[in-house]
Amino acid sequence: MMPAKLKTAVVGATGYSGLELTRLLLRHPRLDKPSLLSRENGAQPANLADAFPMLSGNGGHPLQPLSWERLKQQGVELLFLATPHETSRSLVPAAIAQGLRVIDLSGAWRLKQEQHRAVYDFHDDDSVTAAELTKMAVYGLPELNADRIAGSALVANPGCYATSVILAVAPLLQAGIIDRQRGIISDSKSGVSGAGKEPNARTHFVSVADNLSAYSVFGHRHVGEIVEQLRLNLGELTFTPHLLPIPRGILSTVYVYLNRPMTTAEVESCFRGFYAGKPWVRIFASPQLPQIQFSLRTNYCDLGFCLAEDGRRLVLVSCVDNLLKGAAGQAVQNMNLMFGWQEEEGLQ
Repeated sequence: MMPAKLKTAVVGATGYSGLELTRLLLRHPRLDKPSLLSRENGAQPANLADAFPMLSGNGGHPLQPLSWERLKQQGVELLFLATPHETSRSLVPAAIAQGLRVIDLSGAWRLKQEQHRAVYDFHDDDSVTAAELTKMAVYGLPELNADRIAGSALVANPGCYATSVILAVAPLLQAGIIDRQRGIISDSKSGVSGAGKEPNARTHFVSVADNLSAYSVFGHRHVGEIVEQLRLNLGELTFTPHLLPIPRGILSTVYVYLNRPMTTAEVESCFRGFYAGKPWVRIFASPQLPQIQFSLRTNYCDLGFCLAEDGRRLVLVSCVDNLLKGAAGQAVQNMNLMFGWQEEEGLQ
C-alpha cells in the first residue's frame, strides 16, 4: 500500500513567497494538494488563480477562511505561514495549541535575544506563551540545524539576506580562522521581490529601474539573525543591503581577514568539508565566482571566494534566489527534514 500523503495548509499564498511555496507543495510527491487559507474576509480573491493566472485549470486553487476546526477535519498536520511578522506572531500560539507543526516564513520567531527582536516591536497578548515559543522555535537553516529541525514543532524559516551571509561565513568561523577583531563586512544586494508584494515609494518601478540604492544601513532586521546564528558580537559585523533593479535574486559580497596566511586550497577544503553531504550548497572553485543567474529559480546557495596574494584577505561571494533558498524552497527543505525525507524531495 502507498503511504498516506501529508496534508498541509498555507496561510499567505497570495504573496510572492506564498505563491512559490504553493507551487512547490503542489508538485511534491509526498503531499496532498495543500489547503490555501486567508485571514481576511473579502480582502483577497476567492481563488489563487484569480491573482496568479498561471495556476488556472483543474478547478483552480480556492482560498478558504482560516478555521482551526476545518484544518482539524481535513487532517492537516503541517501549517506554513507566509504572512507578515505580526500575523505570524499572533497565529503561532493557537496553531501549536491545536497540535499543528508550523513552518513560519516570517521573522516572528527567528530571534532569541530581546535586543535583536526589538526591531519588530511585537506586542504579545500572552507574553509567557510567547517566551515559551521563542525558546522552542528552531532556526530553520538546514545546513546548520538539521538535527534540531527534524524533531521541531515550530521552525522559523531564515531571512533571505541572512541565509546568504550565514552560509558564506559559518565554515570559516567554525574553523576559527577569521580575524574577528578586524570585523566582517557584508555588502548584499537583492531583487525587488525581497521587499514583499505590497508596493511602496522605494519599490515603485520609477524608483527601482536603472538604479541601485542602499537602505536600512545599520538597522536591517536580518542583522540580529546573522550575529545570533554566527555567535558574533554586534560590533563585529557591518551589513549593508542594497536594492537591485531585478525581480529576484541575492548576491552578498563578504569581506573578512584571516588570522593566519592560508592557501586557496586550504580555504576551499574548509568549505567543502563543512558542506559535505549538504545537497543545496554548491562550492565554486576559485577563481570562478557565483552569479545571481546561476542560482536563480533553484534552491541552491552558491558560494565562491577569492584570496589575496598575502593569504590573509578573503572575499566571499554568496548567491541565492530570495524566493526559494531564501524563503519557500528552504521551507520545503525544512519540511523534508521534519518528516524524515530526503532534503532534495520536491525541489529538484
